[in-house]
Formats: sequence, structure tokens, C-alpha cells
Amino acid sequence: MNKKKIVFILNPISGTVSKAGIPDLIEERLDKDKFDYRVAETQHAGHATELAREAVEEGVDVVVAVGGDGTVNEIGRSLINTKSAMGILPCGSGNGLARHLNLPMNLKKCVDILNYYDVKPLDYGIINDHPFFCTCGMGFDAFISMKFAEAGKRGPITYMQKVLEEGLSYEPETYVIEDEDGTHRYKAFLVSAANASQYGNNAYIAPQASMSDGLLDIIIMEPFDLIEAPQVAIELFNKTLDNHLKIKTFRAKHIHIHRKKEGVIHYDGDPITSGADVDISVVPKGINIIVNPKGGKDCRQPNMLQTAFSEIFYNIDLMRQDLTKQSRKVQAINKNLLRKLNI
Repeated sequence: MNKKKIVFILNPISGTVSKAGIPDLIEERLDKDKFDYRVAETQHAGHATELAREAVEEGVDVVVAVGGDGTVNEIGRSLINTKSAMGILPCGSGNGLARHLNLPMNLKKCVDILNYYDVKPLDYGIINDHPFFCTCGMGFDAFISMKFAEAGKRGPITYMQKVLEEGLSYEPETYVIEDEDGTHRYKAFLVSAANASQYGNNAYIAPQASMSDGLLDIIIMEPFDLIEAPQVAIELFNKTLDNHLKIKTFRAKHIHIHRKKEGVIHYDGDPITSGADVDISVVPKGINIIVNPKGGKDCRQPNMLQTAFSEIFYNIDLMRQDLTKQSRKVQAINKNLLRKLNI
């Protein structure tokens, strides 16, 4: 049997997980009867893209991204529309694509999944010529992505901190969105296009999104007030955001968005400045990815940290509801007293 060629591209500084023991782990767990392998480390931003392109030119069967969603995006863009497949060893702070694919966060188990070599052709998206594999968008999530990048720290705590610091002062924008069914105008907090279901860290912006339906899930989050924020947070982490009254969703192959001025957009969490006009489209079955043969959509579960956040927000929301009820009771009593006094 001819062995498959597999290259592990390791980003030593991505995410919050140490990569020091990963080469030894690969040597221990990878099926040597099935694969010939080598490990390459990135030296600078964009190097993963170069290494992946070289691997494709060499005819490598699998290129494994060892890092976070940024590393996945860098490598994936070199593998689109080629015969080479992408594997993932998730070591980032969010791991959005890995979580969507139900890959375990345990790296030993992830190497075992590589050994199965279950390759599927899946969709990817493009925003203004930039490929993405999870989500892209503009508005508040792009704004936070920029703040997150500027912070220099990784992880959900930093993300939540930026959301709380910046969320109250963010001004919604007006977007004109054209798709196959016509043109619509929205005042929105954010507009997101999802190829996969989540941003990362089990924050499900598009719970029903599929990477094999040839469509993008478009999410429009209309402005909401402070008392609604806890419920939005709960639904984001509990995979029910698409049921919220302030969320508009539809599916499309291509959309064109016009806004009043240039601004920040993001693709897989990487922020860039773009013009007032933005094009987003899907490429069906354009990238081969090693998937979890035992994973399924129903297996996606929030992690412990996100569950804790949800419980906190839920308790805050209960308190808010209770205060609202008490306020209504007081108002009713006051009205009753005033009515009697008038009599």
C-alpha cells in the first residue's frame, strides 16, 4: 500500500496552548503504516500559507494546521480547489472550525481522527477576495475582532472583556443587502455570513449552518437595548440565537452589501479595513477536509466556560425580569391610589 504524505504546519505562538510536546505526540500516535510525515514550523505571519502552497506543489495528500483559526485560514487558502486535504490539530483560543466539525479538543484523539483519513469535500466562503471557512462579517463582531487583535491577549475572557467595554458605545450602521431575491435595507448591530456554525469557543452565531449545503447563513442582528443583552448572550451560547426576535436570518449563495463608508470587516476573526461595498459568496465543495467520522451536528455542546457565562447571564436576566415585575406592581399600586384619590 502506498503511504499518504502528510505535513504538519505548526504555529508555535498561536492560541493559548503550548506546542512543545506536539512533535512527540505525532510520532507516538500517527499511523506510520499509513503516513509518511514531517513537521514544519512557521517563522512569520503568512508563512503557513507559503508552506501549505509548497506542500500542494509537492503533491502532499494532507496538510495539517496545528494552531488556531488564523492558522487554519492561512493554510486553508492554499488548499482550496486542490486535491490536498486539510487536517486540524486545534491549539487556538477559539477553534471555531474544529468545534463545528466536532473535532475533540484532546490532541491525542485528534491525531487518531487523522488516522481514519475520512476526507470530505466541504464549502468555503469568500469576502472581497479573502477566503474564509467559518464566518465573516461587519459591524460589531468585526469591530470587536479588531479590538481583540489590538489587545494582544487570547481567549474568551479577553473577548468578553472587549464586548463589555465597547458594546455600550457601539453605534449600529445601515446596510443595503442585495441577494438573489432582491434588495433590502437594514439598520443593524452586525451582519455576519456563516459557512460554519460558530465564531469559536462554542458561540453559535448560526446554529443551523452547514458546510455541505452550498449556501451561506446570513445573520442580521438588529439593534437591541441593554436589558436584552443577557438573553442574546444566552442564546448565542445555547445554539438558539436564530430564534431571537432581533435576529433576521436567511440563506444565500451570494450577497452584495453597501454601507455609507469604508470600515472594518473580518474573515475568520482576522480584521481588515474594506471599502463601502462588500461582496460575499460561497464556493461549494471547494476544499477537502479530514472530518470526524463519529461526529455529528447533535454532538456540538457548549464547553464549561461558556456554560458558566450562560448561567451568569441567565441569573442576571432573571433578576432583571423580577425587577421589571416589581416595578409594574408598584406602578399598578400607584395608579390605583391615584384613581382613589381622584374620586
